[in-house]
This record gives sequence, C-alpha cells and structure tokens, in this order.
Amino acid sequence: MVKKNKTVASFSKPIRWFWITFMSLILSGITIFLLASVGLFGEMPDHTALENPRTNIASEIISSDGQTLGKFYFEDNRTPITFNKLPKKLVQALIATEDVRYYDHAGIDLRGTLRAFVFLGKKGGASTISQQLARQLFVGVRSKNKLETLIQKVKEWVIATRLERQYTKEEIIAQYFNIYDFGNNADGIRSASRIYFGKEPKDLSINESAMLVGMFKNSSLYNPRPKRNPEGTKNRRNVVLAQMAKYGYIEETLKDSLQKQPLALNYSPESHREGIATYFRSYLRSYMKEWVNNPENRKPSGDKYNIYKDGLKIYTTIDSRMQAFAETAVANHMSNLQAEFFIQNTPKRNPTTPFLGLKPKKVTSLLNWSMRRSERWRRMKYDLKKEDNEIIASFKKPTHMKIFSWTGKNNEIDTLMTPWDSMRYYKSFLRSGMMSMEPQTGHIKAWVGGINFKHFQYDMAKQGKRQVGSTFKPFVYAAAIDQLHLSPCDSFPKSQITIEALKYGNAKPWSPKNAGNNYGGFETLKSALANSRNTITARLMNEIGPQPVIDLARNLGVNQKIPALPSIALGTTDISVYEMVAAYSTFANKGIYTKPVTVTQIEDKNGTILFQYSPQTKDVLSQEVAYVTLKLMEGVTMFGSGARLRNSKAKDQPVFKEIITGYPYEFKNPIAGKTGTTQNQSDGWFMGVVPNLVTGVWVGGEDRSIHFRTTRYGQGASMALPIWANYMRSCYEFEDLNISKDKFIAPKYLSIGVNCSSQSKDGKIRYQNNTIDVPEIDF
Repeated sequence: MVKKNKTVASFSKPIRWFWITFMSLILSGITIFLLASVGLFGEMPDHTALENPRTNIASEIISSDGQTLGKFYFEDNRTPITFNKLPKKLVQALIATEDVRYYDHAGIDLRGTLRAFVFLGKKGGASTISQQLARQLFVGVRSKNKLETLIQKVKEWVIATRLERQYTKEEIIAQYFNIYDFGNNADGIRSASRIYFGKEPKDLSINESAMLVGMFKNSSLYNPRPKRNPEGTKNRRNVVLAQMAKYGYIEETLKDSLQKQPLALNYSPESHREGIATYFRSYLRSYMKEWVNNPENRKPSGDKYNIYKDGLKIYTTIDSRMQAFAETAVANHMSNLQAEFFIQNTPKRNPTTPFLGLKPKKVTSLLNWSMRRSERWRRMKYDLKKEDNEIIASFKKPTHMKIFSWTGKNNEIDTLMTPWDSMRYYKSFLRSGMMSMEPQTGHIKAWVGGINFKHFQYDMAKQGKRQVGSTFKPFVYAAAIDQLHLSPCDSFPKSQITIEALKYGNAKPWSPKNAGNNYGGFETLKSALANSRNTITARLMNEIGPQPVIDLARNLGVNQKIPALPSIALGTTDISVYEMVAAYSTFANKGIYTKPVTVTQIEDKNGTILFQYSPQTKDVLSQEVAYVTLKLMEGVTMFGSGARLRNSKAKDQPVFKEIITGYPYEFKNPIAGKTGTTQNQSDGWFMGVVPNLVTGVWVGGEDRSIHFRTTRYGQGASMALPIWANYMRSCYEFEDLNISKDKFIAPKYLSIGVNCSSQSKDGKIRYQNNTIDVPEIDF
C-alpha cells in the first residue's frame, strides 16, 4: 500500500509542474497582453485612432461621366473603396492564401500560432489578415532585433483583437486591400488595379486577382513590371491559384488552365505628367490650392485641407470620352502637320531653322532668352547656387536625355544631346491648344493645353495668349449689327478703305488689304465674313468705331487690354483659347454670357459636400443679334474658308492628302464657325459652334518666327480646322453624348432678315434681284 502511494506521488509531481508551467504561461500571456494594452511596450491606438486610422488619401478628380481623370498625391496614391466593390474571387484569393480560417477566429489564429511556434515558422506563419492590417496601420516595419520583434508581435495581437471588435470581417478585408503598397505608386487595391491592369477592381479577372494577392508576400520582389521578376511573379500568382483550388474556390481544371496564361499587364502609370487631361489637371491643382487657401474653406478644426492627403473628391465638368476624343484628334493631326513642317524647315532650306526670317544673331538672342527662363537654369542658379558662366557651359555639354518625338516609343527617344541643342529642337515643334464647352451651362467638356504635358508644360488653352486673327471679326460684325441693325444681306463695296487713325492715337493711316487683292464689286456681309474680307470688316469698324467692339469683347469675357485702334478688327489682340470659347458660346446661348465652369462639387473623404458651384451669367447681346451673328458664321462653313467641313471642291487640294487625317469630313448639319490666320502664318485658328457645343482650336509655334512659309499649310483651315473636324466626328459617332445636329433656334420675333442669299449654280449669290460675284475661295 505504501508502494502504491509512492508511485502516485511520483506521477503527480510532473503533472503538477506541467500545470504550473502551463498556467504560468497563460498568466504571463494575459499579463503581457494587459501591459501591452495599457501602452507599456509603446503607444497603442485608442478607440478614436482605430476608428480613423492615420492614412494619407489622395484627392480624386472625377469626370462628369463618373470616371477618374487623375489624383493629387505626394507619397500615397491611395483611394479607398468599400468591400462591395471588391470582386468575390479577389477576396477568396486573399483568404485562401493569407488566412484560410479568417472567418473562424477573432483576430488571432491559435492553431496557426501553435504550429508556427512548434515548427519555428517552417510550415507557414501565423499572422492573420487582422494582424497584418494592425502591423500596416499601427506597428510598422518588422524589427531585426528579436526582442523588439516579439514586442511588435504582441502589439499586433492586441490591436488585431481590437480591430475585430471595432469592425466587421468585411470592413477589415477592405481596409487591408486599401492600405497595402503594391509599388509603382499603386497604394491600395484601386490604384493597383488601375495601374497594373487599367481597370477598376470590380472588373479584375481571377488571374489578375491572384497576381495582386501574390504581391502581399513582397510587392517589390513579386512585381510584374518587366525586367524585375516576371517569372517569379508568375510563379507566385500560380501559388495563389493553387491555394484557391485547394480550398475549393476554383476547380482544378480551371486552375491548370489559368496557371498556363501569361501575366498580361496593361501598365498605366498614374502620375501628374501622364494619363488623360494632364493640362486640365495642372490647372485644377492651382484652382484647388487657391480654394484651400480661402479662409471660408476650412475643416471643422479650423485647419486647411491638404489636397494631397485629405482624400477630397473633386467633381469636374470634363467628360472623359470627349477628352479622349480631343486628345486623339490633336495627336493625330499634329503628328502629320509636324512631319510636313520638318520637311519644309531643314537646315538646307532654312539655315536658321526652325526660325523663319531671322538673322543668326537674333536666333542666338532668342535661345539665350529661353535658356535663362528654363527649369534647368532656375535649378542650377537658385538650388545649386552655380555661377552664370558655369550654367552656360553646362548647356553646351552633351548629356543623355529623353526627348519628345512623334515617332518614338511612347513619344520619346533616348539620345545624346546638349541642352542648348535640345532647346532649339523643342522650338521646332508646333504647339496646340483646344477647348470645348457647353454654351448653356458653361461646363468645359474637353481641355487640351498642348501636344505632350511631360515635355511641353505651358498650357496653350488658358495660359497662352496669341493673336486671334480673323476669329475676332464676328465681334466686329456683332457690334455693327447691334449698333446699326445690319442684316447679313446688306452689301458693302470690297474696294480698299483708308481710315485716318490720328483720332485714335495712331499717327499712321490704316488701309488693310484683301487676300488675292480682290477689290471689285460689292459683297454681302454673309459672304464677306465667309471669305474673311478685310476691307469690309474695316468699313464696319469705321462705321461704329473701336470702343463698342472693345466693350463687347469685355462683356464676352476677354480680359486682355485691347487698344482703341481700328486695326483690332483684324484680330491683332492676343487672346486665349479659353476666352475665345467662352465668348463664342455667348452667341450660341442666345446672347447670354456664362462664365466657364470646371468644378461642380467638392466633397471630403466622408462624402460631406464642401462646395457646390453657382452659375454666373450676364446678358450681353439681344437674342436677335446673337442669332444673326450665328447665321453669318454659318456662311463660313457653307461656302467660305471653313467649307472643307462640307467636302467642297477643296477635297482635291493636295495638302489634304499629305497632312490631314479623316478627310473628307462631309458634315451635313448646321455649323457656325470662323477660321483665323495671323501675319506670316504664325497662328492658325478655328472656332466651331453647334447649338450645344462650342470648340476652339489654336495651332502655332512657341515663337511667332516659327511658322510655315505659305498659307497652303499655315492657315487656320489647314492647321486648326482638321482637329475640330475629327473631334466632332468622334463626338457625333458616340450618340450617348447627345451633341446637337439641329438648326440654331431663331428668336420668336426676328426683325432682321437672314434668309436672303443662296448660291446659284453659276457660282454667284442672288441678293435683292442683283447678282454679285463670289470669288474662288483661297485655301
């Protein structure tokens, strides 16, 4: 009996020690948890921090049709999305790969933790999705020190359990996808989906979902970008697919098929210099900086909003489809036009290429001026504190650089060139500015400020101002109709007129000439505007004087100083495309000027509305004068300098076969418009108007000495009109845009006759029982 008791005693001792050890571990764990909870091992997030984690959220620029045009961000290009916008297979891929018992634990997977402890992590880690989110949000990068690593792990456990109490399982998954850095400015799943595959997360395929989930292991190592680790990335994707098959989320046969497929990227980097509407986004950045600096626009705390971190949603008037059509129209035409410009401006044909009519000393002076205005000069002068002679020497030293080229891959080529030569090279490129606006609302639908924002950042849609040439003439005609109650049917002599300009402060008399020296007979106002007859425009100016025209231009939104001289009738004033589009929109809007609108609403990251626009309008012209002016401009596209839109006899002109895409255009609907060409063909314009859309296009060089030699290529009908035509053709083909093909609506009471002329078969215009010659249109 004693022997049995001794045996029991010998067994009870190790059992007792086991339980003591076990309970000690449990109590130690609880104690560590409690100590970590109260912040003994470092600051822990409280309820407020868990509710509002400190993450930088990019501000999103949203088009009128609901597409993301771009974002404003410095470090984090992050735009959070909710769980219901994540595709089912993406979520399943994450769970199968990272945390298969995700829905069965409360933040800590005890089985996984025990397995990792016993096998020292050789059979997989134990971090749940909740723990990984805790590390991403609050703990940070894993330390190399073992003790610190253990402390971090404990903190992750505590925070993970708190997250599980604070959020639903679905919300935790959404946060995890939103917080992760996928590389290449792809912060969060939405940016990653757009950057790597050019689509929204909801549209991801199974293979694409698996690749992105595979990146959670190491987004740098398993990055799909070429020349990094394409084979390793594919293998990692296949591991995710295998896990999905293992846990029944996809069939084995489907897994085998998907694993054989390539990665199939559609890499679309999101940067401030790339993507769609880059010039508009640059303007919008300045607009938003001004908005946040306004004391009336403050957070509840009184702090300023940060457009790069606070996740504002900026709703704009730009239509992403129309913007794409506009950019394509500009690129297609400008690449063709540039090719012809290079042919005509070779060093053999023009020793001072690309400058025409300048002596070498003047060219050097221009380049010196450009050098001192360049970003390179500014950086070396003010950031690096270099002396002028050092900076000048650096401009003459060859260096490797990427330069713009219409024929290069992604419009770039690598080359060795001096910065001095690169300046001259860039001067050779023709620039363009384009804008499209709804006249009734003032909503700007498309904005193209140049041919390539990365290499030509000066915005020629709003910043740039150039001589407008004959596109100014409708202002003169409108003022004359308003003052003198003229009709498009009224005839004026084409003969030259000399205006004694002394009374206007100009000592020299002014006597403009007509193209082709055509001065015989009379011509109706409609024909005169259609054929851009300078002498008749001068006669109208002589009748009413410059001041009414200046006043009208001011009321139409032109802010530049316009001298009170009769010569302004021919468009000597520098005006932006932005202002010209707004001004012409007044004619289409029944004489009411509407201030252009770019932003309709601004919201904070929680959807609270911070700003809503209010239309700003004013009456400028009577409905009758506006309508009569439109009918005058219809003549431009029917039988005048814009008749190429109608597939007139101009279709046989060789120039179209050489540089114009999409011709013949064959528009049948009513179009009011005006071409413009300035002296020496330095600027080419076309303004086109249909009832619910007004679009203006300018084309020219950076300097006025950069131009075509003749009007064959250098006039508005060749340089600018084709861009308008191809853009409008695309807009009309996309019927959902509802771009009007209707007639302009006449006022209920119209006292001025407009239907007074018709072109006869013999090329003459019938007017009040008289017949006047219609000259050949000079293209």
